[in-house]
Amino acid sequence: MKILTTKDTGFQAAFAQIRSRGADQSADVEAKVRDIIGKVRSHGDEALLELTEKFDGHKKITVHPDAIGEAVANIDQQLMSSLKLARQRIEDFHRKQLQNSWFATGSSGEILGQIVRPLERVGLYVPGGKAVYPSSVLMNALPAIVAGVQELIIVSPAPRGDINPLILAAAQLCGISKIFKIGGAQAIAALAYGTQTVPRVDKIVGPGNIYVATAKKLVYGDVDIDMIAGPSEILIISDGTGNPAWAAADMLSQAEHDELASSILITTDASFAAQVSEQVRAQLKQLPKKHIAEKSLAQYGALIVTGNLAEAVRLANEVAPEHLELFVDRPWDLLPQIKHAGAIFMGHHTPEPVGDYIAGPNHVLPTGGTARFYSPLSVDDFIKKTSLISFTRLALDRLGPDVVRLAEAEELDAHARSVGIRL
Repeated sequence: MKILTTKDTGFQAAFAQIRSRGADQSADVEAKVRDIIGKVRSHGDEALLELTEKFDGHKKITVHPDAIGEAVANIDQQLMSSLKLARQRIEDFHRKQLQNSWFATGSSGEILGQIVRPLERVGLYVPGGKAVYPSSVLMNALPAIVAGVQELIIVSPAPRGDINPLILAAAQLCGISKIFKIGGAQAIAALAYGTQTVPRVDKIVGPGNIYVATAKKLVYGDVDIDMIAGPSEILIISDGTGNPAWAAADMLSQAEHDELASSILITTDASFAAQVSEQVRAQLKQLPKKHIAEKSLAQYGALIVTGNLAEAVRLANEVAPEHLELFVDRPWDLLPQIKHAGAIFMGHHTPEPVGDYIAGPNHVLPTGGTARFYSPLSVDDFIKKTSLISFTRLALDRLGPDVVRLAEAEELDAHARSVGIRL
């Protein structure tokens, strides 16, 4: 893993290279995904079953409700207890985000307002190939449930037809019984356009590989999506306080996700950077996913030494990371200077994984610098707002002439006449 200082001649180039991951995604992925989407859109279940057999080795795509109960019955009870605790904390946090419809009456009797309604049907993509993420079920489903979404549908790849019991357990905790064993671009296409078996949804949420992300990008507009999520990332700001072994562990918590994941530590203390580097090497030896983490750190990991914390914050804001740890003695003093981050973890006792599982805020976060303009997944993502306008005769008489004047200025004569004919 690189150890850089901001005074190095080649620092900016090295820093840019670390941030460039995924920039060379091949165009042939999009071509393949377009082909898959076209097949599912044109041929429905026939294409969906054919593709599921090709990629996952089975054609039984529907999960029977009895299978959910059987799977849950065999799960360790302590693990179920942890899932239930996570569910409660996530739900409690998202209930604070609820918005209400509102109406206001103007001086001439006009009524203006905003009607807030939930989406009717949402599809949840849950990874199920190389990794199993019941936490993704909770994080994607619970804000939708709090928002009042009527129907939730899970799609998840199931190699050889076997879906992980933990996914089924999380689904049961969220009251979801409509689950399909399909994955990849074909699952996104089925949700976006519907097949004879899979209902069409209003929105698709949830993480996936490059094929899933590309499919979501291509169907957007015909259906809403949460965001185009890239590989995971963590950026840690350190003032040299705290245990370097903890900081190293936090970097590895993201590096084990994916070879394209990025783990960066920015510190004012060169000695601390060296200690973290040693700890990373030592802890890597104990990591089951050592080869993934090693490649991630070699390509997109870095230890950066800055002259002061202000410089560290400037670099962090430039990156706009998915996860930002303020691994400093006085994190609240630093917080007002942070402009861009998906989630901020305060102090030495708030490691990033508490946000992944149990804290309560959503772990579906903007990546790749999109925290400059995107927000974490929330209840807001599962509602739609409708404006309401009700004018009285008095209100139209008072405001109508201004409407006519503005419409005529835009040379929209029929607009002006629509109001003028009433005056």
